[in-house]
Amino acid sequence: MADSKAFRPKAPVDRSLFASDIEAKVKALRAQLHHHAHCYHTLDAPEIPDAEYDRLFRELQALEAAHPALVTPDSPTQRVGGKVLDGFSPVRHAVPMLSINTETDTEPAGAQNFDARVRRALGLAETDPPVGYVAELKFDGLAMSLRYEHGVLVQAATRGDGEVGEDVTQNIRTIGQIPLRLQDVPSGSRGPGETLAVPAVLEVRGEVYMRRDDFEALNARQRERIAAGEKGEKTFVNPRNAAAGAVRQLDPAIAAQRPLSFFAYGLGEVTPAAQGGPRFETHYDLLQTLKSWGFPVAAQVQRCLGASELIAYYQHIGATRDQLPFDIDGVVYKVDRLDLQRQLGFVTREPRWAVAHKYPAQEQLTTVLAIDVQVGRTGKLTPVAKLAPVFVGGVTVTNATLHNEDEARRKDVRVGDTVVVRRAGDVIPEIVGVVPTAVRPEPFDGLRTGPVGGLRPPPPERGPQFTMPRICPVCSSAAVREEGEVDYRCTGGLFCSAQRKQAILHFAQRRAVEVEGLGEKLVDQLVDGGVVKTLPDLYRLGLTALAGLDRMADKSAQNIVQALQKSKQTTLPRFLFGLGIRHVGEATAKALAQHFGKLDAIMGETAESAATVAQLLEVADVGPIVAESIHTFFQQPHNREVVEQLRACGLTWPEGEPAPREALPLAGKTFVLTGTFPTLGREEAKALLEAAGAKVAGSVSKKTDYVVAGAEAGSKLDKAIALGVPTLDEAAMLALLRG
Repeated sequence: MADSKAFRPKAPVDRSLFASDIEAKVKALRAQLHHHAHCYHTLDAPEIPDAEYDRLFRELQALEAAHPALVTPDSPTQRVGGKVLDGFSPVRHAVPMLSINTETDTEPAGAQNFDARVRRALGLAETDPPVGYVAELKFDGLAMSLRYEHGVLVQAATRGDGEVGEDVTQNIRTIGQIPLRLQDVPSGSRGPGETLAVPAVLEVRGEVYMRRDDFEALNARQRERIAAGEKGEKTFVNPRNAAAGAVRQLDPAIAAQRPLSFFAYGLGEVTPAAQGGPRFETHYDLLQTLKSWGFPVAAQVQRCLGASELIAYYQHIGATRDQLPFDIDGVVYKVDRLDLQRQLGFVTREPRWAVAHKYPAQEQLTTVLAIDVQVGRTGKLTPVAKLAPVFVGGVTVTNATLHNEDEARRKDVRVGDTVVVRRAGDVIPEIVGVVPTAVRPEPFDGLRTGPVGGLRPPPPERGPQFTMPRICPVCSSAAVREEGEVDYRCTGGLFCSAQRKQAILHFAQRRAVEVEGLGEKLVDQLVDGGVVKTLPDLYRLGLTALAGLDRMADKSAQNIVQALQKSKQTTLPRFLFGLGIRHVGEATAKALAQHFGKLDAIMGETAESAATVAQLLEVADVGPIVAESIHTFFQQPHNREVVEQLRACGLTWPEGEPAPREALPLAGKTFVLTGTFPTLGREEAKALLEAAGAKVAGSVSKKTDYVVAGAEAGSKLDKAIALGVPTLDEAAMLALLRG
């Protein structure tokens, strides 16, 4: 009989103890993380949730912490790491990072100039076929060279002077779009005989930049840190400065907090084809290969045939550049065929086969001469910097908005400062920021687009910090800033000439006093011609004054006079709404009329006897902000005078005694109307309900008390049924009103 020990089962083996298994697990995790990072950062098509990526990342971190010998430079855990540097080491580029010539003509003809030079250099006649080009975006960032050896990122260097740059590898590792390890793509996947195997040496040239949304988020975080009293923090003037500052940050942990992105657009040193390196015939194929290896390549890259297609590309990108999520300052044209590039060669260290075709600059330096305050059509006060003229964004700019007091103070813009002014497309020019120690612009000669020497003014010369005036600069009415608002507003809406057109149009609209035929073009003529300066002037218009306006026939003038006469018979809610009191819409105007009954009960015979804020708060749906706005309006002598003059011009309305809201049969009830009713119009039904104290809302919710449904009632009725809200027809609503 065999020894029983021969049949004894062995104890389970813990395979996790085998170093080979741990190493395989680490490699598998790295491959997964590289793949998902590429999907997220480069393809913008994540395959797993962030939480799952984080779980895989933590698992890899734990294994590497337990087995430090397995840590490699291309591990995803090494994106943020390394000691704080004392400085950056110099890097001599194996292939110089040369700049390309800039086409000085910012018109589309610049593309024709380049094409003509290329054709002459190639000895092409007019009858020869057009040259093929690749058109790309010219990013407003920082040029970067990434060196890979055997597929692993080993060094990242700035352009520097083209020959020698700086080693910024630690910081570049923090950019999620830049692969730390490259993967071979199967040979032949893009064409017969073509290989996409990663060469032993590969230098990828591209641009590090910061997206606009990332830039805004970064500055928002910086402002929070400044407000919290953290020392040494600052906001950044533009995305390029922020990107450059992040790349040159000596602490990679801090650099990782500055969100950077990358686009690839060319190659430096590459293993020769004879030694197993890639073989390209065109620049376009080169870019597609970089994309296949995992590098982000701009989607706007396009092949173009001849000058006409280059011009079309230039115009298309120029028209849509403001919609891009990042900044560009032009486009780049490159001859597509690499053999033609070699034939064209270089001149004074610039390639003959490429050119940068810029757009008019969107940012320039200039000096703040003064800060004025403008009053908009709605009464909003906006600080506007008066600038030394500067050519930016294709036009000469002399004014730039500072938006509001908070923004002006945050940027600390003062008279005498040198500032960066930006104009993108049709956007109103704005001041991006102050240049603390900057060159001061030279006097404008109609051609200048840049600055000359000088420094920021010393404190005695520098103007005081901007403060919004508390009086409207146009009409001297009070300027107020409501709680929770960033803007100051003029309270003299009926009197302020800056708001005159808006006040007249609001007063004359159908839902207010309603003057039929008094539209925007006619109001422009009346105000611009000085015929109407205040609302009461409308009712003093005669046929002669109206008939004298451009394109105003006698019949049209007569119709306006009749419409004005008809509008004198109105209602108190319409009149109150027409006054344009801030925050007083139709519903609030009706609530005021129901509560007070008479206009004099609201505005009083004198400002001192007007309804107080406490009294106004007793009105349904009137809160503190609305009450304060109404009270302030009737405290302004200008506004009271306009109201009295309108009454003197014959505007009248039925008035009654104040109705205690709790006595109204439908007080506190909310109704929604939908469909077509047998005998009542929608507005008529609404007026009946509101007269009974009800509130008529536009949408159904759990707070709705009744839905009144007529013929062809739609989704509102469906929602009411779903929520269990009682529904009525017209007859039931009328019965409810009677009861």
